[in-house]
Amino acid sequence: MLTSLVLTYIAGPLAAFLPARWRNTLPFPGHVQWSRAAGLSGVLEVGAAILALANWYQYLMFPIVDRGVDLALSGKLGVEVTDQQIAGAAYTVFLFHPLTWVLAYFAIEGAVRLCGAAFAENVLGTLPLGLIDRTLALLAPRTRAKTTFPDQGNAQSFAGAVRERTMLLRLKQVPDELQYKTDQTQEFLEIRASRPKDDWLAPKVVRVDDLYYRLEENSVDYGPRPFRYCLRRLERGVPGRNVLLYKTGDAVVKQ
Repeated sequence: MLTSLVLTYIAGPLAAFLPARWRNTLPFPGHVQWSRAAGLSGVLEVGAAILALANWYQYLMFPIVDRGVDLALSGKLGVEVTDQQIAGAAYTVFLFHPLTWVLAYFAIEGAVRLCGAAFAENVLGTLPLGLIDRTLALLAPRTRAKTTFPDQGNAQSFAGAVRERTMLLRLKQVPDELQYKTDQTQEFLEIRASRPKDDWLAPKVVRVDDLYYRLEENSVDYGPRPFRYCLRRLERGVPGRNVLLYKTGDAVVKQ
């Protein structure tokens, strides 16, 4: 419990800035309540951006205004220039400066990430890191194509695919087995299936009948239903094209 609190409120807000694929490589993703960590991360981003904007305003505006007043008093700007015009010119410089737009963007992004975590329990990373992750994903196939020998990751993936295909040949297709669990204030659903479920990769959101869950982990075990999916109940959810749909139907509920 203490470890979960520490990771959720200390390491979690920093890790929530990362894209989902990067977060899944961390050693502690299953111990973090990501919706709370993402909400706190959004609050920190908004606060830091607003504080940076205030300091940037003082750093840029005051010297421009002071310089403009000095020039006006010396008569170099003409006799009709007023203090309001000098302040307006300084404000225009501040408003259209690139750094102002960058800081304003992070303030808005933090608000969006906070709302996503609070109302839909969506863990949104920061856009710059997301673009880097997307770029690396697009470049990865080209990089691998240049290598002479297949890397270990490809070999393991191929071996896993062969093992899964062999397993499916000897398995009978039977209804899924559902087991509901409660851990203090959280509810979990474990689904065991005789066939793998397409696109069921953590941390996607799954709508089970009319309830929403987040897929925490998936693994392959043994038995008639070797494909195991562990889901955590969400307080609320919203329909979307990225939400996976699951109907319990003929599934067997394990007591």
